[in-house]
This record gives sequence, C-alpha cells and structure tokens, in this order.
Amino acid sequence: MTPTRRRGSALTEAIYLATLRELARTSFAELSFDKIATAAGTGKAALYRRWSSPDALVLAALTDPATGFGEPLTPPRTGSLRTDLITLLTHFVHALDEPRGQALRPLLAYRHQHPALFDQVWESIIRPAQEVLLAVLTEAVARGEADPTRATDRAASIGPRMLLVEAWRTDSVSEAEVVGVVDDVLVPLLRVSSVD
Repeated sequence: MTPTRRRGSALTEAIYLATLRELARTSFAELSFDKIATAAGTGKAALYRRWSSPDALVLAALTDPATGFGEPLTPPRTGSLRTDLITLLTHFVHALDEPRGQALRPLLAYRHQHPALFDQVWESIIRPAQEVLLAVLTEAVARGEADPTRATDRAASIGPRMLLVEAWRTDSVSEAEVVGVVDDVLVPLLRVSSVD
C-alpha cells in the first residue's frame, strides 16, 4: 500500500524537523535542500518553491511555533526569584535537548561563517528569551529580592551561557546542574546586600 503524501502543515512540519535534525547532525556548510528533502521524504521542488535558500528554511524552522522556538516564554511569576529562574532555565535546558536546541549549537559556534543568519536568530530567538529573564530580575527587584544594580542584561545572560557551555561539554544538562547554577551563582549574585 502506497503511503499518503503529506501536504500543508504536515509536510511543512516534516521539512522543518528534517532541517533542524540535519543541521544538528552535520553542520550548516553541509546543509542542502537535497539532504533535507530526502530526510523529510519529499521532493526538492517542494523546498525550492517555498524557500529561497537553506538559510531562509533554517530561520523558518527555528521560529515556527510547532518545531522551533515560536513565541518567547513569559515570566513565570511564581513570586520567587529562585523558582522563576529554575523554571525558565529548566525550560531552556529541555529545549537544548530537542532538535531546535541541537540546531542552535552549530549556528552559535560558527556565527562568523554565517553572520547574517546568526543576527536573525539572535534577534528573533535569543534576545526575546534574554528579555524574559531580565523581566524576571526586574520583578524580583520590585519585590525586594534582587539588588537593582545587579539586575542587568549581563546578569540575565549568565545562566543560559553557563548551561549552553555545559550542554556542549556533556550533551545533556541535568536538573541538578540547573539548580546549582541558580543557587550557587545567580541568587547569590543578585541578592540584596545586607546593611550593617
């Protein structure tokens, strides 16, 4: 029995997932419409009709709500800086284990070879995520949980950077590592200093 051909959103999702998996498995330099079409079980013509280049297809896959990062998270607003940070960074770590997160690694590692695509990924995925973290720090300042002089863009980027390096080193980041980054680094860094 011949399998039914996929069309519409089912075909698009298959192409996006194939793109992300191929990028994670090899490198951007080796990514081609031929390889993606084969992995998605479709013809090259389906890709050439809709995307002008592998760059455009990668960006579409990474920003798609179903396969990529879609809309950025919102602050958890648990009422606790520690719990908010653990919630967001756990979500980040889980995303790194998925095709979307695995595909980000070669893009970040080889940003100099593909600066235009990297800039687009930064603006559409990484910056919005960092802004959510900064919003969490700002809310913690308003509650008196964080020092306003320490709730900066740099502080908001520390957790994701540390966990991304750990993911490169070990391929998988444990929940204990997330809690350790929050408890040993972020909360002490952001804590309001006691006045003698």
